[in-house]
Amino acid sequence: MNTKKSSVIYKTASAGTIILIIFCSWAWIDFHKALIEPAVIGNAVLIEINKGDSFEQITTKLSSQNVKFRPIWLRVLAVQNKVTKKIKTGEFELTTGMTIPQILTHLVNGKRKQYALTIPEGWSFKEILQELDNSLNIEHSINETNIDQVVQQITTDTKVTTKLTNLNIPADELQKLEGLIYPDTYFFEKHTSDKDLLTRALDKMLSVLAEQWQNKTEGLPLTTPYEALILASIIEKETAQITERPLIAGVFSRRLKTGMRLQTDPTVIYGMGDKYAGNITHQDLITETPYNTYIIKGLPPTPIAMPGRAAIFAALHPDQSDNLYFVAKGDGSHEFSSNLTAHNIAVDNYQRKKDATR
Repeated sequence: MNTKKSSVIYKTASAGTIILIIFCSWAWIDFHKALIEPAVIGNAVLIEINKGDSFEQITTKLSSQNVKFRPIWLRVLAVQNKVTKKIKTGEFELTTGMTIPQILTHLVNGKRKQYALTIPEGWSFKEILQELDNSLNIEHSINETNIDQVVQQITTDTKVTTKLTNLNIPADELQKLEGLIYPDTYFFEKHTSDKDLLTRALDKMLSVLAEQWQNKTEGLPLTTPYEALILASIIEKETAQITERPLIAGVFSRRLKTGMRLQTDPTVIYGMGDKYAGNITHQDLITETPYNTYIIKGLPPTPIAMPGRAAIFAALHPDQSDNLYFVAKGDGSHEFSSNLTAHNIAVDNYQRKKDATR
């Protein structure tokens, strides 16, 4: 055998082995470095995984968000943990300092990005629809032309229908879900539909109403939970002070029992609709609408706003005084009276004298 040739082969093999060892050592070090070094640097980033996205597409999306990593190590780690096909769809928030293993775990087991929608107490259904329409992360399916159809779909949802039946609320009598959307903050994932959010909020209101109705005070002038909801909506609009709500509920309950008209301005305003321009005139008080409680006896046909838990509780637990009247003091509170003479004095003190100083 040619000794010189053998020497060349040996040296070449030795050089290749050294290069291979160096490469493997570098790869080992680089891989373990990738496991512990932050991949999300600076601000948190959002990544949206769509149905049908391949692992390569997910890798590209991460890269486009300036996540620092080597795609090869992401693939190795995903194969090693058998999760290449287990990544969820949806929008995920990757927080600052996350490593590649943490990112992969988050995409497989983590919670999707949550957004919030707040419905304040006292809002009308119209105001809620406007808020939904203005929310960028909600899938919009409701418009002016299909609202009646959507309401019908929501009220015929299986779990909702059962609760409506238990509360003796006929679905076909509901008007625009007024009063039936529970005021709260709702968390949702991107692309959740407005219809789904309304269904959740309706279901919650029905649950709260059922719970409160079971624990009501005896002897109320209310025959159904829906009547309690109507009264609660009026109480909600009359005062923002929680401590006053049972007092106002007491006034209205006694009026209902004795056949007195409720004579409450918020119902008049609701009945005026878009005609209301900020003030109620004498003409408004004598104009007949289904909601003008200066003219009609008893409760209006539907709630006039979305009452919160405190207003519902007050409607079902009115105070036990003998007050029949109240007047706004101008500071958000009210003066309560048990007879018309005392009430007229309070009106003079808080309304007429104030008007005279303007």
